[in-house]
Amino acid sequence: MSNQALKANLHDHEPSIEEKLAAVNDTTRSAMVSTMLAPRFYTTDFDEMDRINVEPVRAEWDALIAQMRSDPNRGHFRRNADWDNIDINDLEPALREELTDFLVSSLTSEFSGCVLYKEMKRRGTNKEICELFGYMSRDESRHASFINDALKDFGIGVNMGFLAKAKKYTYFKPKFIYYATYLSEKIGYARYITIFRHLEKNPDRRFHPIFKWFKEWCNDEFSHGEAFSLIIRSDERLMQGVNKLWIKFFLLAVFATMYVRDHMRPAFHAAMGVNIDDYDMRVFRLTSEISRQCFPLVLDLDNPALCEGFRRMERINQRMMAAKQRGGVMGAVGKAFWGAAAGVNFLRMYMIPAKTNAIPATSRLQPVW
Repeated sequence: MSNQALKANLHDHEPSIEEKLAAVNDTTRSAMVSTMLAPRFYTTDFDEMDRINVEPVRAEWDALIAQMRSDPNRGHFRRNADWDNIDINDLEPALREELTDFLVSSLTSEFSGCVLYKEMKRRGTNKEICELFGYMSRDESRHASFINDALKDFGIGVNMGFLAKAKKYTYFKPKFIYYATYLSEKIGYARYITIFRHLEKNPDRRFHPIFKWFKEWCNDEFSHGEAFSLIIRSDERLMQGVNKLWIKFFLLAVFATMYVRDHMRPAFHAAMGVNIDDYDMRVFRLTSEISRQCFPLVLDLDNPALCEGFRRMERINQRMMAAKQRGGVMGAVGKAFWGAAAGVNFLRMYMIPAKTNAIPATSRLQPVW
């Protein structure tokens, strides 16, 4: 075969996803995994989102955009003398594995937002909405890159360009994007600020320097949630009728997912000196308090049946994981059985009455917690 023919054949062969995946590291493969508990990449009806009208919330919208335009965290995501160099191999194996999982999951979540917001800015024509998504994409890109630099310190960075092309995308209607992303941003704030305040009081428990950056970091998450609150409040229909049922669904799904995932990282939380149940309930209560700005209901976190439902969901997840590890026909049967059990448990939790909430006259909140 001539050199020209060989070059032509090589040029004509477009590597498959499987071939490309074989060339990336285990960390990127981990970020690629799509499960019920793993962060997902989303796509939506961008034309419908382009028709968002912010006039009903104009004053608050202009104030928020001015704040985001000023870029208060412009220089925050840079290392300085506060960054302590650590060797991941000095950590206990279980903690090392769970810290890596935490960082990869966080990166995937941040980068998911970056990709979605960037696509909206690229495809939209609504000047105001495109400006908003441009700022949010900027912030999420910084967050993801900062986490990835931490992973690269350990020689396990994620190939984000490959991830954006190869990760499976889930289609959500725009209103589902609003509910899910609002909660993701606000619960992200609640998680990060709770960890930051705890480690501020217990610096000996800070086993990685990235936690020192969480205060300003979570303020970005808070601002992004404020934007989605205003988008939801700009259309009263999103807070009325059948949409109340969807809001309750997303509240429960987000809380249950966090509860189960956190219990999959016992060494991580033990190293911080955090009781997972106490931490999760504190985060749930803070998120619920904040969500009153735009949600007509909150979950009844004082109801013992709801709390037991979270615990039952975690036990079911343990059995599902055991069935998956077992493999074979019996493993598949067990996984299907416990998957159905999780669905039944979720339905039981969903049927627990929520607490109604009167939407306040204004939406804007400040990250004062």
